[in-house]
Amino acid sequence: VQLQASGGGLVQAGASLRLSCKASGSGSTGWFPQAPGKEREFVASIRRSGGSTYIADSVEGRFTISRDNAKNTVYLQMNNLNPEDAGVYYCAARNPGTTVYSHWGQGTQVTVSS
Repeated sequence: VQLQASGGGLVQAGASLRLSCKASGSGSTGWFPQAPGKEREFVASIRRSGGSTYIADSVEGRFTISRDNAKNTVYLQMNNLNPEDAGVYYCAARNPGTTVYSHWGQGTQVTVSS
């Protein structure tokens, strides 16, 4: 499984960004932002088969996750960003039937100015 995240950047508070993750293989793909000095946290995931999604309560209503299987790409749409959303966003994958995200890509930086 190979993963490559992109789409980060510098935006103002209230703006939107869409992150992309090229993710080959089956299973689920998730997004995990990591703010400076903090641990990575889970914000969203989507299954390749069936497309069921899960969004963390902390970003519910602002973030959505989707995928285009034909392009092997998973998207994280982030709306109404605030400075607390800033960090390096990593995408990761877990194999079908497992609970551990064992495949990680390089992150993409998201910076939100107030």
